[in-house]
Amino acid sequence: MTRPPVLAATREELEAYLAPRRRQREDVVLVPTMGALHAGHAALLRAARRHAAAGVVAASIFVNPLQFARGEDLDRYPRTMEADLELCAAEGVDVVFAPAVEEMYPGGEPQVTVEPGPLAEILEGASRPGHFRGVLTVVATLFGVARPTVAVFGEKDYQQLVLVRRMNQDLCLGVEVAGVATVREEDGLALSSRNRYLVADQRGAAVALWRALRAAQGQAPYGVEAARTAALSVLAEEPRVDLDYLALLANDLTELEPEAADGRVLVAARIGSTRLIDNLPLALGPR
Repeated sequence: MTRPPVLAATREELEAYLAPRRRQREDVVLVPTMGALHAGHAALLRAARRHAAAGVVAASIFVNPLQFARGEDLDRYPRTMEADLELCAAEGVDVVFAPAVEEMYPGGEPQVTVEPGPLAEILEGASRPGHFRGVLTVVATLFGVARPTVAVFGEKDYQQLVLVRRMNQDLCLGVEVAGVATVREEDGLALSSRNRYLVADQRGAAVALWRALRAAQGQAPYGVEAARTAALSVLAEEPRVDLDYLALLANDLTELEPEAADGRVLVAARIGSTRLIDNLPLALGPR
């Protein structure tokens, strides 16, 4: 029988649970989430347990309003707390921090936020202005509240992972930021809480993102342009995919250098009203 995690709704409750464990020098490993947990989150929680060894695995469940722009899906973002707690119990999470907005931001919307810099102006940042200011602000707040030794993030949100690592480095936050490979459906579609918005024909169309990334990966030894062309050809065959961007960049999301041996291909598109993102690593040949 699985043991349910301790549920902390306030900062004080979370600290009451973590403080004695810190005094015993136990590691605290944090998995920040917005809930609506699925098998991809389960993989993050399992990775957290490996990092924690005998320490504490903490998950946060908080739909962060700061990272949603006007007109985005804040109100309809799925909230499935009962099922989320069951998954956390199955994966051996010790404590879940699930604050209300008023608890997370007791003074209202923060007056001091994290400026994410130029890397937040490309890709997702270009399509969703202000998004990464909200993301980094909530992550920095969670780091301050939980004071983890390790924090675990998924590679599906690759730009987010790169920015969190950069914030952690530039602001000397002292947290080890671990990335976990994207978990996928059998047909390759990246697991996402937003997949549940897709109706049947849209779900079939969404697999084109995976096929495009795989096409780019397959042609990467022949150069960047070959990889780009292969991916765009796949996407052009699926009329229900409204492409936002397809980008081939270095692993730190800067421009690829001519001698680069590897990089990343990233894609974002709308299928109906649902916006999906995905990415894969590339092993590059000559340019």
